[in-house]
Parts: sequence; structure tokens; C-alpha cells
Amino acid sequence: MAARRITVDDGRAALAAVRGVDAPARTDLATAVRYLLQLLAEKAPGRSVEVRVPPFGAVQVVEGPRHTRGTPPNVVETDPATWIALALGDEKWADAATSGRILASGTRADVSHLLPLRP
Repeated sequence: MAARRITVDDGRAALAAVRGVDAPARTDLATAVRYLLQLLAEKAPGRSVEVRVPPFGAVQVVEGPRHTRGTPPNVVETDPATWIALALGDEKWADAATSGRILASGTRADVSHLLPLRP
């Protein structure tokens, strides 16, 4: 089953609802995360890096060797708040990585050059 595509209006509304809020509604947070993952997949199509933001979503991005089974060799994982901050340019990749809020493995896992997304 294909994931539902998030419209620009729905994505921007969700981002507005979560930005600067300490405890956003779970549905707004999920929509914001998925919208930003969708934008990343559009910006860097491919299947060599998997970006995970549990529990809301994951995408495979960046051209290169394709991953087909098991755990991908290039994985980025972060929490929803950190992903939103990175994707919007409110936080730098290096700062989040240094503080341990990004787990990145593999030679292609640094996707900082694709951020911010500027929705």
C-alpha cells in the first residue's frame, strides 16, 4: 500500500502547528514529519540512504547503490523534533550529531548537504 501524499497546504499547516510548540498534537507532528520526509525524497530521489524518524516515517533517498533487503548500509535516524529543526534550518546537522540526536551509519549517511528543505 502506497503512503498517502501530503499536500502543500496540509504540510504547511502541520508545520505551523508544531513550530515553537512544546507539546504539539500527535497528528500535527506526524504530518509535519511525513511532509518533510516527502520533500527530502523529492529533492534527492534514490535508494542508497534510509532516513528514519520513528515512529512516524522513513524514506529512502540519494542516488547510488540500491538497498533491497535487510538493514540498509546507510541509515540516518533521529527523533521528530530534531528532524523538523534540521529540515527547517533551525538546527545545524553538526550540532545535532555532536549531541547524539542523530544516529548516522554508513559512508553516505551524512545528508546535511540536502538540508534545510525550505518547504
